[in-house]
Amino acid sequence: MVKRFDVFLINLEPLPSGDPKNTRPGVVVSPDELNRNVGHVIVAPLASTNANYPTRVAVEFLHSERMVILDQVLTVDKERLVKKIGEIGEASQAGILERLAEMFAK
Repeated sequence: MVKRFDVFLINLEPLPSGDPKNTRPGVVVSPDELNRNVGHVIVAPLASTNANYPTRVAVEFLHSERMVILDQVLTVDKERLVKKIGEIGEASQAGILERLAEMFAK
């Protein structure tokens, strides 16, 4: 099952396939209840660029600092999830949730 804070390579080709040629890493930010019950997930791109915007959260992933880009969240079908490559650590999870709450608060 896909879980919140899993990191996947996501196929961005117009027609999804198992070929990883046009993939980008993304962090699943949708809640586990949604992930269990529908055929799509909400993801945020994970990048190595360090642009310091208020909608980006720095995380440690694969021994490097990366940025979770919350201003570019997208919904993708689960069939576009090519391969799980890891997960975001607990220390960074709270920061992501806090930033999402700020972004969507009244």
